[in-house]
Amino acid sequence: MDRGQTPVAGVDEAGRGPLAGPVVAAAVILDPACIPGGLDDSKVLSAKRREVLCAALFEVAQVGVGIATVEEIDEINILRASHLAMCRAIEALPVPPAHVLIDGNLIPRGLLLSAEAIVKGDARSQSIAAASIVAKTRRDAIMVDLAQQHPGYGWERNAGYPSKSHKLALQNLGVTPHHRRSFKPVHNILYQGKIVTP
Repeated sequence: MDRGQTPVAGVDEAGRGPLAGPVVAAAVILDPACIPGGLDDSKVLSAKRREVLCAALFEVAQVGVGIATVEEIDEINILRASHLAMCRAIEALPVPPAHVLIDGNLIPRGLLLSAEAIVKGDARSQSIAAASIVAKTRRDAIMVDLAQQHPGYGWERNAGYPSKSHKLALQNLGVTPHHRRSFKPVHNILYQGKIVTP
């Protein structure tokens, strides 16, 4: 898959679906001689296992992390913001990659490097799996931190995803500055009090 070009970076993001918090991307260039065992799609690994692997990756691989803020998500939409975070993660790598493997079916606009999109890449490429682990671990840590500042929404458990308890908290506690106003459940709560029926 790397077309013989080195170094190759795998790129993935975490946080496209949540109602709150940033989207976080990671780019990882693995050392073929020192790949941590058990790399897999972050969604099939326990949080504890992800944390162990993430720490190991920072020890033995080249890692870049990029973030797109809630404001950027609301301004340019979640897909473009995800791609922006990916480009920032690639730029944050200590060494520039010769080729980039992007999880998904689209290559970010403006990415000038040799690149290919791989659907379900986190299950097909070790470097994309590594990136998915780093992105998810970093984003979860951000949401745990935000949960301490805004208790009641359960972000330390739901990471900002639209769980039943999160949506209930939105109704009862209102919208925080970390909620994505362009996402329908948040938008609806913000504007439900402003609709005047004839």
